[in-house]
Amino acid sequence: MGRFKSHRQAQRFLFAHDQINLIFRPRRYQLIATSYRHDAFSLWADYTAEMTA
Repeated sequence: MGRFKSHRQAQRFLFAHDQINLIFRPRRYQLIATSYRHDAFSLWADYTAEMTA
């Protein structure tokens, strides 16, 4: 439960986090390989550009 004061507070946080996680983490089995690679490499390029800037 970590630092949550109650089970209800932890459940509320986890429910919201799960909904956000589903939006930003596409399931790999739902994508074709070329699309998955393209998305991964473009994200990597963005991250490395930010780190060098």
